[in-house]
Amino acid sequence: MRTLSWLISALLLLAPAAQTFGAGQKADKQTPIQKVKIQVAKVGVGEKARATITTKDGAKIKGYVSQAGDDDFVMRDRKTSSPTTIRYADVAKVERNQGHSVARIVLIAVGAGTAIVLASIYLAIKRNG
Repeated sequence: MRTLSWLISALLLLAPAAQTFGAGQKADKQTPIQKVKIQVAKVGVGEKARATITTKDGAKIKGYVSQAGDDDFVMRDRKTSSPTTIRYADVAKVERNQGHSVARIVLIAVGAGTAIVLASIYLAIKRNG
């Protein structure tokens, strides 16, 4: 019975590693164009789908993905809203511009927590002192 529980525990611990290893092998079989399509799809479409695209000729296009098709996608500048059509084959790098929203939320939460703790300590000292 004890051996069976060890075997089940080992299988549960090794299953995520096996999935990760298998996923890495599948990703290697994709063409560069398919990888770019997946990256653009992860960014999404709409004004909140901000990205910086680096083309193979070195140009950088900042903005948001407004449309995505089979062969190309459209980036729009956030300020001027001017469209730029980019072929997936011309893309060297896709960078998501999410900003630091998670870091900002964490810092605000830590700051608020620190303020509450300090205020509690101050009030406890003042009441007892």
